Amino acid sequence: MTERERFIKALKREPIVGHVPTFELVFFLTLESIGKIHPSQQTFGQWNQMSASEKKLHIDYCADTYIEIAKKYHHSAIFIHPNPGDFDNTVRLLEAIREKSGDKFFTMMHGDPTFSMPEGSNMMEFTERLYEDTDGVKKEAQRRLESHVRFAEKMAKREGLLDAFCLCSDYCFNVNPFFTPDMFSEVIAPYLKGSIDEYKKMGFYSIKHTDGNIMPIVDQMVQCGPDALHSLDPQGGVSLKEVKRLYGDKVALCGNVNCGLLQTGTLDQVMEDTRRSLREGMDGWGYIFCTSNCAYTGLPLERYELMNKIWWEEGIYK
Repeated sequence: MTERERFIKALKREPIVGHVPTFELVFFLTLESIGKIHPSQQTFGQWNQMSASEKKLHIDYCADTYIEIAKKYHHSAIFIHPNPGDFDNTVRLLEAIREKSGDKFFTMMHGDPTFSMPEGSNMMEFTERLYEDTDGVKKEAQRRLESHVRFAEKMAKREGLLDAFCLCSDYCFNVNPFFTPDMFSEVIAPYLKGSIDEYKKMGFYSIKHTDGNIMPIVDQMVQCGPDALHSLDPQGGVSLKEVKRLYGDKVALCGNVNCGLLQTGTLDQVMEDTRRSLREGMDGWGYIFCTSNCAYTGLPLERYELMNKIWWEEGIYK
């Protein structure tokens, strides 16, 4: 079984023999881990001046970085951050990954048309729009959906390159969602479901990501039909065990290792939380092991590697 096949089985909530799949939405610690700058952090101000051979070297560098990290930490999936991010260079990056690694890894990229909670600088403005110009917000949401669908349609013609879209709009604070359940049902859920339905028609899987306390809106999120939910944030009070009890027969689950503990907890706390996530997630299949956010810049690499070591030694279906 390839890592890609293992990942798909988890998304389908089917039994797996061997390791529970693992990946990271982003692994920013590439420079410390393998001596390479993460592709999303590279600058391409002179891209248009580069020769064809220089451009190929950059694309190969990005592909090699993703593959090397996936191999080092036994990730089953590669989440790409195309840079440059236009369609043609996204395709070139995916082609390079496939050429270098075949069908070994499940591939995914961003693809969420829905509104995320706004930054603090424009939070008041967006909130006013939600309530004073709801129809205008919905029209914009529809335009965003149509744009994403057009991109996916083009990508679907490049058969075999991309497996999934990860819908990465964040909706929630740690204490509650930014959107009330009623507002979520009006300006988010129809367009979330619309994108997932269209992606599914094209053969793409969908993984819905949001941090924070999703519990007041998680039922609506599940009803939109994603193949998996990520990241089940314990810092937002989300219990993997409870979400699995409520929705484990409907959707696969990804994440839940507490990034706060990875950052500032004791080693004993890191080890216990890793084992708790494995214990709660692996029960009944349909689980993909990872952090509750990502391996972000500033996260101690040795903590991530401790988590990964425990998964490698103990996250095995018998």
